Amino acid sequence: GVTRLLLTRIPFFKEIIVSSFSCPSCSWSNTEIQAAGRIQEQGVRYTLAVTSRQDMNREVVKTDCASARIPELDFEVPAFSQKGVLTTIEGIIDRAVAGLEQDQPARRATDTEVARKIDEFIGKLRQLKEVSTPFTFVLDDPSGNSFVENPRAPQRDEALLVTHYRRSPQQSALLGLQGEEVDAKPPDAAEDLRDEVLQFNTNCPECNAPASTNMKLVQIPHFKEVIIMATNCDSCGHRTNEVKSGGAIEAQGTRITLRITDPSDMTRDILKSETCSVEIPELEFELGMGALGGKFTTLEGLLKDIRDLVEKNPFSLGDSSTASRTGKLQEFIGKLQDVKGKAQAHFIMDDPAGNSYLQNVYAPEEDPELSVQRYERTFEQNEELGLNDMRTEGYEAEPASGR
Repeated sequence: GVTRLLLTRIPFFKEIIVSSFSCPSCSWSNTEIQAAGRIQEQGVRYTLAVTSRQDMNREVVKTDCASARIPELDFEVPAFSQKGVLTTIEGIIDRAVAGLEQDQPARRATDTEVARKIDEFIGKLRQLKEVSTPFTFVLDDPSGNSFVENPRAPQRDEALLVTHYRRSPQQSALLGLQGEEVDAKPPDAAEDLRDEVLQFNTNCPECNAPASTNMKLVQIPHFKEVIIMATNCDSCGHRTNEVKSGGAIEAQGTRITLRITDPSDMTRDILKSETCSVEIPELEFELGMGALGGKFTTLEGLLKDIRDLVEKNPFSLGDSSTASRTGKLQEFIGKLQDVKGKAQAHFIMDDPAGNSYLQNVYAPEEDPELSVQRYERTFEQNEELGLNDMRTEGYEAEPASGR
């Protein structure tokens, strides 16, 4: 037979190579296309709402690594199952029908039930060509070299949605690009600290024995990066952890209010920075700035730390304690325990630096029980944070005058 090659350019797309083969002996013919350019930087996904017969005539460039789907029928032509083709949406459906009908005679002889189901599905595909009901056609190509015609080009087509995306490592490996992407990284690239736990030597804050502190950079979803540091002393067994903000002080302070209505609220993640104060109005309780340090824990864990802080108060223990003071503290601990179980209360975090966080379990939607307020810091709050005397511009020393 004879194979003919044609290099052509599709308007508003790119150049492609069309190859056509015909055999004079058996009259078999075949047409394929190949991208004349390189694999694109991003993959592409075309989503077309087919509502009329005109949409069935849209030209389609489908490479061999592209997959075609019709979600309404749960139908998909997988990648690398067909050669690249220059056709129409109707032509893709015809190719699918021809592929399903190819082995039907053998199926009818061996498995009539499967053959009957495939005949029913072929009937549904043929009904799509009449466009009696609208359907969706999705063409997904990780190489970025497939195309669905926009008859209104260069104007926007409301029925056609074009999405570009980054290829996954699995898709890059199927395209033979995995090795190229690895080699594309510079050999002297800085190590990614987000994936490593750093360790440095320090002394135990209790017994002053040599110890080690582990440090990890963690990304909190829907918030920011924080630094978690943990120290474990092998001599006295003392363990401590601390959280530092990985970013700058925010332009505004943050006041977070949570209405505790269910025991499941105790599992919410909390990031309490060193500059954050905690308040529970129902218990007339307030924890000032700096107490308990920075912590990344749950609401239950923070309430447990507050309870331990109250129980270890030196004024409630030993000879310095009085019956009235001890009774009030025990009453407060009982109310605090009720908050963890059944009592409803408000939990308020006020951080002038804006570096505290309380998990929104409905994220990215709004949480009906959680409110976050931004406010301008007062002069006194800026003074506590050291911002009034901080100069970020014009701080360079003036050159000495010549003598």
